[in-house]
Amino acid sequence: MKKSPPAVPRKKAVKDIEAHAYEAITRGIRIRVEPKYLDDQSSPEDSHFVWSYDVEISNGGTETVQLKTRVWRITDGMGRTEEVRGPGVVGQTPTIPPGGSFNYTSGCPLKTPQGIMVGSYQMEDEAGKLFDVAIPAFSLDSPYTQRSMN
Repeated sequence: MKKSPPAVPRKKAVKDIEAHAYEAITRGIRIRVEPKYLDDQSSPEDSHFVWSYDVEISNGGTETVQLKTRVWRITDGMGRTEEVRGPGVVGQTPTIPPGGSFNYTSGCPLKTPQGIMVGSYQMEDEAGKLFDVAIPAFSLDSPYTQRSMN
């Protein structure tokens, strides 16, 4: 009787998890965003849908940078766009050394069960020069909508 080979973990499970993470790299700064639909804070019958999103900012460059400002463009499922600008993130302007990272969580309510967010951070390098770092576009999908490729 032949022995069965040992069970190998399914790679699909990892892909399923990573399928909801979005990444962009600019000048060695990696932005990774993972949105999550918050069913307990949403009220679909009232057209109120809420997501959180976890952000990791990693410095793969050779010099320390400081996050100064942010710009978000939030578009709901009807195509209505709102732009949000401001200093720092979650009340902070973190300084990130080479090899370091900064993590935070924020949120977004929409009146539609689907939307998209994209943006940028303005960083300052050690020489005092400002540069923009892309935040990847990411999809906000609730279980109340059918996902489609756009």
